[in-house]
Amino acid sequence: MTEEGPGPLVAAGEILEMLGVGRSRFRQIQMHPKFPRPYQVLTVGSIWLRADIEKYIREHRQPRPPADEDAED
Repeated sequence: MTEEGPGPLVAAGEILEMLGVGRSRFRQIQMHPKFPRPYQVLTVGSIWLRADIEKYIREHRQPRPPADEDAED
């Protein structure tokens, strides 16, 4: 018999990419009261449920314009 896991997991490196921020900014974002708590804290660092992070991004992050719209012609 196999047990199903909690779903896809992500660590800080993946979250940095998902948010489009660096480590310093990510540490600030983690302090936000609405940022999800880690699913588990391991000796190598925290891990989160990917679904929790995706929900946070949908509900609390402003969409960024595509890179080509930022440039002046």
